[in-house]
Amino acid sequence: MKDRRRLVRHKTFIKGRIFFNNGLSSMDCIVRDLTEGGSRLEVSEAVALPDVFELYLPNKDEYFHAKVAWRKANSLGISWASEQPAAPGGEHGDSQASFADRLAKLEREVASLKKRLDGRHEL
Repeated sequence: MKDRRRLVRHKTFIKGRIFFNNGLSSMDCIVRDLTEGGSRLEVSEAVALPDVFELYLPNKDEYFHAKVAWRKANSLGISWASEQPAAPGGEHGDSQASFADRLAKLEREVASLKKRLDGRHEL
């Protein structure tokens, strides 16, 4: 079946943390797919998440403002909001970099990791 998506989707397995309720509540998630327009998240708990929340990626030390586009079982489709919020309790890192720059950096890291894995399979 042909994928008719407008944006290229990158498979990922990145740990994230969702903050909501003005930063008073949070829960872990896994970022499974990543595009320039949004992402697919997996959550393990059956918590009623709001339609808008902050997504923190600890490996990048970055926060993203997210809006829920769809929900299905323990998966959420989110889109990136145009305005990025400050991190709870302070400023978020590298606020000058655009989302496209951060996505390009992630894509380079994924390509590098794939290359390393391919090298291991050749041994």
